[in-house]
Amino acid sequence: MNGRYLLDTNIVIALFAQESAVLNQLAEADAVFLPSIVIGELYFGARNSSRVAQNVERVEDFRNANSVLTVDSQTAFQYGRVKHELKLAGTPLPENDIWIAALALQHQLVLATRDSHFEHINSLFTVSWQD
Repeated sequence: MNGRYLLDTNIVIALFAQESAVLNQLAEADAVFLPSIVIGELYFGARNSSRVAQNVERVEDFRNANSVLTVDSQTAFQYGRVKHELKLAGTPLPENDIWIAALALQHQLVLATRDSHFEHINSLFTVSWQD
């Protein structure tokens, strides 16, 4: 693994909860990136909470403090390839997760996630960062 990570939503939530496993791994990472898709999921969670203003501000602060990767035509190419492979294998994944995987593949990043379904994606490296 290359020490360069893309964070899935569940890892960011664990980071917000100050989980030691995530904090320790982040301290050793060479580089960390956020998918714009994850930022969207975090905004949804913030707006769906009982403390909307506080949680939206938290997401904005986090977004501004980190490198965010956005979708482009190369990401779309990876997305199409991954989704086709998953269809042929009969292993569908949530759409947002396919986009997140496509970004990780495009930028040759290790995906930090706690979702095991990412294991169905060929050539995608994942880590779970759990105690």
